[in-house]
Amino acid sequence: MQSQLRKELLDAFTTAGGSYLSGQHIAELLGCSRTAVWKHIEELRKEGFELEAVRRKGYRIVKTPEKITADELRLGLKTKFIGKNVHYEDSVESTQKIAHRLTYEDAPEGTVVIAEEQLSGRGRMNRKWHSPKYTGIWMSIILRPSIPLPKAPQLTLLAAVAIVQAIEDLTGVLPEIKWPNDILINGKKVTGILTELEAEADRINSIIIGIGMNVNQIKEDFPPELQNIATSLLIEKGEKISRADIIKGIFMNLEKLYLLYLEEGFLPIKLLWESYAISIGRQVTARTLTHSIVGKAQGITDDGVLMIEDEQGKIHHVYSADIEV
Repeated sequence: MQSQLRKELLDAFTTAGGSYLSGQHIAELLGCSRTAVWKHIEELRKEGFELEAVRRKGYRIVKTPEKITADELRLGLKTKFIGKNVHYEDSVESTQKIAHRLTYEDAPEGTVVIAEEQLSGRGRMNRKWHSPKYTGIWMSIILRPSIPLPKAPQLTLLAAVAIVQAIEDLTGVLPEIKWPNDILINGKKVTGILTELEAEADRINSIIIGIGMNVNQIKEDFPPELQNIATSLLIEKGEKISRADIIKGIFMNLEKLYLLYLEEGFLPIKLLWESYAISIGRQVTARTLTHSIVGKAQGITDDGVLMIEDEQGKIHHVYSADIEV
């Protein structure tokens, strides 16, 4: 009940756009007393919201918290289901681990696990992901698509497009995608995507999309071994970026593309992905667990598999590899 009232309060502030809302008006909207309104306002202040109160005008939000909170993510969010259910933690081992647990507890589609810090964040092939506190976006999103099991990797490519679009929309910086799951700016990694699934022999129960994004780190925040290969939105844009705004942008773009995908299939996603891809038409080296393939990246198949043409003209289909451009 309390969380529903809080959601309605934030929806009211969103609709107001920066205008004042009177205590009486809020009380009528929420169906509660003026005293209860004051208590909710105080709870928002404790979370880090800065609210201005003016006599005979009411309240308005003038600043959102430095920390990411579930309430801040609800403010202005216009999705139908992604991000409507947020599981927030200050510090976790891994948001993926929590998301896996929540899928077994029948968490609804679109549930998001988000943390300020990951102590054991990881990327593909179980590599460690550096996740310092209050600087980046460390989250996992639960989807439950009714698609055949072999098509699950397509969701990684879909997520990459959504992330690139969100960054471009909100910062003006144009990232590029390196197959299958890296987002680069000026050749340096800014975001990694880890897609895992819970499935039975013939059906997918859930797909969990883990996203790690460097947002407000400076160069010295990265370990020495990462400083020449990793970057952040702050470094590239030259100014601090609202993490909550980026997250809401990802939610909105991801939901839009996901619904398009479920309705029209992978082709429109494929075309968008290829338009952002850094490797298409270029000489690449694909390193798998057993061997390396050198050749020109020709694009991806309708299933999202990378195609590389070697010097002899043979086309190799690469399902999993590290790519060097």
